[in-house]
Amino acid sequence: MVSTTAGEILQFAVRMEGIGERFYRDVASTSSVSKVNELFLRLASEEAAHKRTFERLLSKADTFMPPESYPAEYLEAFYNYIDNKVFFKDENKKTLSETFDVLKSLDFAIQMELDSVVFYQEMKTFVPVEDNKNIESIIDEEQRHFAQLIKVRKDLT
Repeated sequence: MVSTTAGEILQFAVRMEGIGERFYRDVASTSSVSKVNELFLRLASEEAAHKRTFERLLSKADTFMPPESYPAEYLEAFYNYIDNKVFFKDENKKTLSETFDVLKSLDFAIQMELDSVVFYQEMKTFVPVEDNKNIESIIDEEQRHFAQLIKVRKDLT
């Protein structure tokens, strides 16, 4: 059985939040809908704050070093998985830059926020109990992001 450390989970969370921030900034710069721009810029700032929180928690956690012969390759593969499979598949990048669609971007963001909530709920079991308050706070914010995205999507349809 493969064991997962708090450090590994926190590295994943840092990466997720960085990708979320970039996604929101990219959409905001592409959209001509001011309501979407404002929301996505605010969400980008909040994702950046989440990233800093997870970086702080990571600095206290045991550093994750994969048991494989080539740890750098493992981590590169891990980050590529996050970048290309979890959130930003190549076709999503192409769609965003070439054929911007507000509703598709909102749908993508809604799913991203839901995935984050589920991941962070599970993450709480891997970090020290005293850090769960920080993670709960981020979960609450991700749930607010979800609600805000749903509201804007409904307003546009």
